[in-house]
Amino acid sequence: MSESQYKFAEFELDSARFELLRNGRVLKLERIPMELLLLLAEKEGSVVSRQEIVDRLWGKEVFVDTEHGINTAIRKIRLALRDDPERPRFVQTVTGKGYRFVAERNATNGNASLAAPAPATLALAPVQPPAAPTLEPASKPRTRVAAVTALILLVVAGILIAVNTAGMRDRLFPASRARQIHSIAVLPLSNLSGDASQDYFADGMTDEVITMLAKNTSLRVVSRTSAMQYKGVNRPLPEIARELGVDGILEGSIERSPNRVHMTVQLIYAPSDSHVWAESYDRELNQAYSLPSELSETIAKEVKSATSPPPPQRYINPEAHDAYLHGRYFWFTFNVANTLPYFEKAIQLQPDYAAAWSGLADTYALDGMQNRLPSEVSEKIRSAALKALELNPSLAEAHNSLAAWYLFYAWDPARAEAEARRCVELDPNYAEGHHLFSYILTVQLRYAEAEAEAMRSVELDPFMHPWELGTFYIDTRQYDKALKELSMQTVARPDDPDIAFALSKLYWLKGMYKESQERYERAFDLRHDTQTKTAAHQAWIAGGEPAVERWGSAHIKTLVRKQYFETQFVAYVIAYTGDKNETMKYLELSYRNHDPDLIFLQNEPVFDFLHSDPRFQALVRKIGLPPAP
Repeated sequence: MSESQYKFAEFELDSARFELLRNGRVLKLERIPMELLLLLAEKEGSVVSRQEIVDRLWGKEVFVDTEHGINTAIRKIRLALRDDPERPRFVQTVTGKGYRFVAERNATNGNASLAAPAPATLALAPVQPPAAPTLEPASKPRTRVAAVTALILLVVAGILIAVNTAGMRDRLFPASRARQIHSIAVLPLSNLSGDASQDYFADGMTDEVITMLAKNTSLRVVSRTSAMQYKGVNRPLPEIARELGVDGILEGSIERSPNRVHMTVQLIYAPSDSHVWAESYDRELNQAYSLPSELSETIAKEVKSATSPPPPQRYINPEAHDAYLHGRYFWFTFNVANTLPYFEKAIQLQPDYAAAWSGLADTYALDGMQNRLPSEVSEKIRSAALKALELNPSLAEAHNSLAAWYLFYAWDPARAEAEARRCVELDPNYAEGHHLFSYILTVQLRYAEAEAEAMRSVELDPFMHPWELGTFYIDTRQYDKALKELSMQTVARPDDPDIAFALSKLYWLKGMYKESQERYERAFDLRHDTQTKTAAHQAWIAGGEPAVERWGSAHIKTLVRKQYFETQFVAYVIAYTGDKNETMKYLELSYRNHDPDLIFLQNEPVFDFLHSDPRFQALVRKIGLPPAP
């Protein structure tokens, strides 16, 4: 065998070809981890110091974070080799010094081992019997020796019993890194298929792992939207963990072939950037749907998290599961035309697929707000949500779908509240459930409860609705709090057009028209709508805020002839002009159309100038809303 090749266990490391193989299959390992693995193997069991690693991999004049770089490289090596740092077969950490390659070369190689495996470290050093006194006769009776030995064994047994008592053990030995994990972020699984069209599968499986962890463990789990911000981002894990407010990070990769799925994951204790646990899963494609549930149970055991009894696993047709993952992938783009066919296909392939029915309900609901009259989709939403609950009454997303129908399409906040409560009981980590619950409470003018739900939603998923608290404070006329919140969000997310629009509205309500116009134009910039921005700017130059309001009213009336808008939104834009009759005309038409967003009629401050109008009061009663305080 060539000196450039190292064969150990099921692995082969070839320095000439710069490859690591497992059972003849090439494993993907980045340049830095590969170079470090080669360096360790070359040293044949000798300790390699961290400084030696830095000099070899980065050079002496280095200005990068080598500490993090070494930790990450070691972690990736262990992940590729499926090596447990607590019981290493291949790479051993030598505390305070560096690392040692402890694998034995295969006997067929004809080479001596690189290094003998390190002996296991015992939790308690063996108790040595006291040395015999020098004056003791050599022929001491055996009964006395036996008694001393028995006494020693009793002492050791007592110590072991004490150590294994939970309270004593925790006092004698620090909690493991795994047990210090109480919150976790699942970073997007890397797609290793080499085919970008398979991104939907990697993202979908990430989403399902997050969902299962949130449902079945007591961990606080960062939601999908926040985690997806780090897709393809190469940044230190402790930094990401600080931004997301977690102490655990789950990262990994997934590779899908025509008939199989291979997933490799590892759990990191973020404060020390240290490896806790890793595992690889190989499954037939028709078993892929069960991986997220299996993984969540394993992680819960590792971190000693309380778990809910896992729901019984139903068989999911692989093609139906694939279509469902496609649908969820497009759902987050809010593109109904792309989303709808995939959920419909999943249901055609497997009619008892509850999650697909819930996804279908959500897609119809979005369609009724973006593209169609509510009357065209209302019954479809209701039927799909009820079907999902019939198939799986414990599916939180289905309760949320039905709650949304009750709120926006049935205008029944009381029944919406019952479904929303059930949703967050089933899945307390479901940010979208708390978001909708906040809306339901806001409509009922229960502002303190609504604020708590909005804050919980933002805490769980700060990226999904970053404007949420700011707009809540606008709707409750707490303008100073709204300004503070939205200004903070602008600093964190300067390129978010929705935050810019919310600030523009807030400044207008405060009578700060110049600042309002600046944010208004900035929002159109962020949407890359130069034409509308230019028209609004010209109106401002021509006649200030009143001219912009008149332009806005004329502009929306032109747009509704070309594309669908809720009539409620048309009334909202016209309301800025202060024209009561024209605004009421469109609000009454909105009522006849049963526009979903009309449920917020009492909460919208732009309509405050109408509150004394008998026509407005009659409309509030017909919708069934509580009168404004």
